[in-house]
Amino acid sequence: MSTGEQPVTGPAPARRSMSLATRIATGAALLVPLLVLGTGALLLGLVTHDLRSQQDTRLRDRAAAVLPATRALLSATRQDRPRVEQNQRRNLLDDALDVGIRVADANGDRITEGGPVPGPAAVLPQPAPTSPGVLVTVRAQGRAWRVLARPVTGADPGTLWVTAPVSATNPQVDAVRGRILWAAVLAAPTSGLLAYALARRATAPLSRLGRRAAALDPRAGAGGFTHRRSGIREVDELALALESALARYDHQVARTGQALETARSFSAAASHELRTPLMSLQTNLDVLDAHPDLPAADRADILSDLRDDHRRLLDLLTALRTLARGDLVEEEAFAVIDPAEPAAAAVAELRRRRPEVTVDTTGPGLTGADVGGLRVHGWEAGLRIVCDNLLANAAVHGHRPGEPARIALGLRREAGQAVLTVDDDGPGIPAQDRAAVFDRFHRGRNSPGSGLGLTLVAQQVALHRGTVTVTESPGGTGCRVEVRLPLVGQDAPTLPLPARRDWIRATGAGR
Repeated sequence: MSTGEQPVTGPAPARRSMSLATRIATGAALLVPLLVLGTGALLLGLVTHDLRSQQDTRLRDRAAAVLPATRALLSATRQDRPRVEQNQRRNLLDDALDVGIRVADANGDRITEGGPVPGPAAVLPQPAPTSPGVLVTVRAQGRAWRVLARPVTGADPGTLWVTAPVSATNPQVDAVRGRILWAAVLAAPTSGLLAYALARRATAPLSRLGRRAAALDPRAGAGGFTHRRSGIREVDELALALESALARYDHQVARTGQALETARSFSAAASHELRTPLMSLQTNLDVLDAHPDLPAADRADILSDLRDDHRRLLDLLTALRTLARGDLVEEEAFAVIDPAEPAAAAVAELRRRRPEVTVDTTGPGLTGADVGGLRVHGWEAGLRIVCDNLLANAAVHGHRPGEPARIALGLRREAGQAVLTVDDDGPGIPAQDRAAVFDRFHRGRNSPGSGLGLTLVAQQVALHRGTVTVTESPGGTGCRVEVRLPLVGQDAPTLPLPARRDWIRATGAGR
């Protein structure tokens, strides 16, 4: 037998857990008897106190009843009248009924004793002459006694003790104790069964919810999970949490799929659009390699073409990356912002890069009071993309032959919208071609761009729930691009993003 192989063992069996109903029933079966015993202990103490109070009251009543006979007995004893003394002793014991009596004279000599009294060794209390009586518990020979010591005043003073064994109340206390124990014993199974039945009924909606969740098809997502209100708040809250979790799961799955599709589309678009400039680069490099003695003028032309192709490659890759970024932007990136800020930053950047271009920002909105209070629910980077590309497009295409571009930028409030306008003095765009300028990779004749600048503008405007249109410039020549974005309150940025964004895959701005 080989010892080199280890036995293959499966996963350890899951330990069976206790159901919630069983836990509740077990807890009730343990807790209710404890509560019964605790309540019984309190009740037993109250009963014992009440019985002792009743016994003390009975001792006081008996002392008051036998007090006249006690005085007569003490007087007859002092006068040495045996017959009267005998009659008074009999009257005293008859009046005492069910309690013990002991009488002593002023010298402490015992005169008479009868009924249940402590033994001779018991030390009985000695009341003060002016005391109304003293009640104490005395223990003697293993027994407890309740003793009332009362002074007898008058011509023949003495002391009267009225006694009763404490055990006289024990049968009633024992009866109460027994009933409490029986109640605790019966409460355990009864409370357990009742608690189990109630818990099973209360947790039935939770069990049904668990079965529905276990049977849920992962491909169905949130749409395959339906819950009808059970009337139990905790169960309904749990169902709502499950629905929310499934909805977030569906959203993340959709976003992951969209991201993968965007990456595929990015690769496809890049490979398709980069083929021509890369082939041109290869051709020019081959010419330079094959003709090392090429004339300087021809060599300079080829190098210029290489630089143009290189710039076009960089512009195309940057535009595709920005387009993919817009397709994947999350709603958390949006906030309440002032559109004048990205517009001013874009103007400053254009002036730095192309100082020959004239940009007029003296119109309403950017320098006047109208700009105050403009708030849109926007992505600051996205609005900067809009402004940069509109200004760059106007700088490249919106000028007269041989002259630098002149651009007018405006920002105003109109009918609950922020209106951004970019005007140029170029040849303009024919009406039949204005919609196509937002298509992906649409380039005009001899355009040096990637064909994605205005596509990026249309994408960002759509993300911001706005509109973008191309019209004639108010001066009669040139082109105006107008962007309208909805305004929101400072504390109410509630506009959601479009559910589907596929600008890097599809063509056309009218989605």
